[in-house]
Amino acid sequence: MKLNRWLPLAIFSAIAVLLAAGVWLSRKPDRDALPSPLIDKPAPAFALPVLHEPQRTVTLQDLRGAPFLLNVWGSWCPECQVEHPVITRFAETKRIRVVGYNWKDDRADALRWLDQFGNPYWLVIADVEGKSAIDWGIYGAPETFLVDGNGTIRWKHVGPLTDALIAGELLPALQRIEDAR
Repeated sequence: MKLNRWLPLAIFSAIAVLLAAGVWLSRKPDRDALPSPLIDKPAPAFALPVLHEPQRTVTLQDLRGAPFLLNVWGSWCPECQVEHPVITRFAETKRIRVVGYNWKDDRADALRWLDQFGNPYWLVIADVEGKSAIDWGIYGAPETFLVDGNGTIRWKHVGPLTDALIAGELLPALQRIEDAR
């Protein structure tokens, strides 16, 4: 009889402890960031059309020789619009080629979006069906990859870039690439 009286309290206490442990373990600010298995691995090969010249195809091999930043975006992506002024400011430094990766987008919508917000990209490739994105591990937009001149992925960020992220993470990663040359 006494056990029945304390059982609900014991169950409630166990649930409260589990909830508290979950809150405690999730206090890390980048808990949503998934580590990419592609870091320090060769970038996946691709052959994709250029957004502004769909009859022209660009491959990873074409981009090798100098580092580049690959920025995944879509006209349908609200966070891409938030990130766009940051990408634009960074591209204007001309420190590295910034390549746009237009993902799962209608060509006309993508072109209209760039006309409206500006085109900061050195080149824009289009993956309308999203097939090449699978090899890169892309699962949302925006995502950004830093690829060295040998075609190795050195840094990845999921979500919109900020000036603080560029200063604190991207630029140091780029500096390490430049120092290794």
